[in-house]
Amino acid sequence: MNQVEPWVVLSFCAAIFFIGLTGLLVRRNILVVMMCIELMLNAVNLTFVTFSKQLEHMGGQMAVFFVITVAAAEGAVGLGLVIALYRTLRTVDTDDIRLLRD
Repeated sequence: MNQVEPWVVLSFCAAIFFIGLTGLLVRRNILVVMMCIELMLNAVNLTFVTFSKQLEHMGGQMAVFFVITVAAAEGAVGLGLVIALYRTLRTVDTDDIRLLRD
């Protein structure tokens, strides 16, 4: 059976991670920032699975389970905060939110 080389998967993971990092640094909408964080977490998860498969050890796959759990909680709490901020300020632009500065 044909299998993909680990360096190909790791290159793909690096590309996904840096796309997410670029979006995190460039974009100003909180929802897009949260999606970029999720993209970065998924790239790390794929890296964990690749190394777990390569080393034939289940530790990486167990780490993926915990990262997915934390990402789901982060998404739920973050979305709740975004909704609360939008109801208060009528914007989700990071430049317009200055609650912690004053």
